Amino acid sequence: MPNEMPLRKIIHVDMDAFYASVEELDNPDLKGKPLAVGGSEKRGVVSAANYEARKFGVRSAMSGFMAKKNCPQLTFVKPRFERYKEISKIIRSIFFEYTDLVEPLSLDEAYLDVTINKKGNPSATMLATEIRQRILEKTGLNASAGISINKFIAKIASDINKPNGQKTVNPEEVIPFLEELDIRKFYGVGKVTAEKMYKLGIFTGNDLKKKSIEFLAENFGKSGPYYYHVVRGIHNSEVKPHRIPKSVGAERTFNENLSSEIFMLERLDHIAQELERRLSKSKVAGKTITLKIKYSDFTLNTRSKTLPYFIADKNLILETAKDLLYQEELQNSVRLLGISLSNLNTDDKTAKKIDNKSILVQLKFDF
Repeated sequence: MPNEMPLRKIIHVDMDAFYASVEELDNPDLKGKPLAVGGSEKRGVVSAANYEARKFGVRSAMSGFMAKKNCPQLTFVKPRFERYKEISKIIRSIFFEYTDLVEPLSLDEAYLDVTINKKGNPSATMLATEIRQRILEKTGLNASAGISINKFIAKIASDINKPNGQKTVNPEEVIPFLEELDIRKFYGVGKVTAEKMYKLGIFTGNDLKKKSIEFLAENFGKSGPYYYHVVRGIHNSEVKPHRIPKSVGAERTFNENLSSEIFMLERLDHIAQELERRLSKSKVAGKTITLKIKYSDFTLNTRSKTLPYFIADKNLILETAKDLLYQEELQNSVRLLGISLSNLNTDDKTAKKIDNKSILVQLKFDF
């Protein structure tokens, strides 16, 4: 282990098929059956799928049509986000019984820094087991967990023994664990990047580790140094209780494909209004507006424009979105439109960087 890396005790808790599990909890008749939350076989996309449906290749972000084709016996239910938020609040209240350093990633997962915790328990592994049991007792739902020295490894570890399991990667196990890991399991390596790595002879963490930082920067740009460091177990990002959003957006999938720009403008008006509401709630503004267009053949097109000033007003958002809509001729009928605002006024340009070399740690670390 590099002696300059800060060793923390991080738990990544991830609920198992959360949306689908909540639906099964509230309607026991759905248990044991392939289930998808979201859309339908005619329109929309899958927001979540239970493990029975996943056996047939049903995945989130898959079209309802394709999901039904893969699994004819699939049952669709409409999402109930208020219900998911209600249970998520209960789960987070449990997290805060153990530490105030909780960083939610979504309704169903979060990082916890338990290096110093409210229970005075030096074992992060035992704490993770206790937290998962508390979640089960209070909600009736199962959670999985990953435990290690930083957020990157903890997140990977939480997937290892899913569902309803946990995995601890102790300090002395970090390097062997990462070296043997399939490159597709590295957090931050998507399908396109994995295929590129395969072409470069990178299939495992050990293959990645053999590449120089110059080679990785040349082939993967800014992500290159990130890959170089994480495969060596170096990831100094702290658990941030108050995460600052990098963008705020709103989008809509339509019941019928739109071919007329007049109808699209009407939908954009509603989307801009919703975006204004979300910006107001978050108390942020931004400079870069992005228009998202998904065509009926599921191809995706995005168009962006950066303004010289921050905006959060619906009319200004809509005006720019209209310009982006007319920027290029539409290639097909449209099934989804979205508007997002980034380059927010919350960006912290003066955030201090951690000086790795200034941090001294002990390698004997009870997990």
